[in-house]
Amino acid sequence: MAMLNLEQLATFRLVIARGSFSAAAEQLGLSQPAVSQQVRQLEHFFQSRLVERSGRGVKATAAGQSLLAHSEQIDDAIAAACQAVASHAQEISGTITLGTGATACIHLLPPLLQRLHQTYPLLNIVVTTGNTRQVVSAVEDNRLDIGLVTLPAQGKNVALTPLIQDEMVAIFAAHNGAPLAEADASYLQHLPMIVFESGSSTRELIDQWFTLAGERINPIMALGNIEAIKQMVRAGLGYSIVPRMSVSAAAQQAGLTVCSLQPPLNRTLGTVMRQDKPLTRGMLKLLAALSEPQPKELNSSCLSLIR
Repeated sequence: MAMLNLEQLATFRLVIARGSFSAAAEQLGLSQPAVSQQVRQLEHFFQSRLVERSGRGVKATAAGQSLLAHSEQIDDAIAAACQAVASHAQEISGTITLGTGATACIHLLPPLLQRLHQTYPLLNIVVTTGNTRQVVSAVEDNRLDIGLVTLPAQGKNVALTPLIQDEMVAIFAAHNGAPLAEADASYLQHLPMIVFESGSSTRELIDQWFTLAGERINPIMALGNIEAIKQMVRAGLGYSIVPRMSVSAAAQQAGLTVCSLQPPLNRTLGTVMRQDKPLTRGMLKLLAALSEPQPKELNSSCLSLIR
């Protein structure tokens, strides 16, 4: 079944409005035969004469007058459809898969994702956790859209973009001693240490910090969960070195005292994406949110453990 041609309908309306085929053709930039052909095709579709000649040019027949009346409703319906489709095109929607470490997942992402959800309720962000190597591998295999990892990192056909500088700090049980301004490797090396398990980028940074100071660590515990580490420290079983973001809020510091390291130690969080990954509008909003400045730390004092 043939379908109504909207271009032919528009041409018909212009012919009637201008009163002649030649005037309509001039406005459309077409030849007069081309305009006449479009009107004849429209008449063929309706199986009715739509135009008739008069002493002053052409005018609509009774059937043509009926079509003109309905064509206004057709225009309104088309305009409404265009507006409805355009509103969907402006929405931020879809699903994004994001991989990151446990610390960022617990302490960085919740308020960030909450704001995104409130602003873009149709945007769905699925988060998985793993160490840097696991996240980069998943991005390489296109199992994740975006990774948020501790840099440096290596991967094939991926783009790495530094975003966040996060200070590493020492934490102690709050009941174990007197205040100390800062801690260095020679001081900490003799204390019982609870550390991230081997294989994580954060653990590699900590090991390198001690090595550069000519010290080696001999941890009493190596755990893979930041909250488990903090709980062990609260119990007075040892100290740890953790990202500042994990103790930036007052509630997160409960039972702990925090101090800076000397020399300072920072980790860099950055995004990892496939170089050929097309960026959706939702991904751009997520990347922009990750790039926003993070809250400053709340505490920079520490305690000296009594050995």
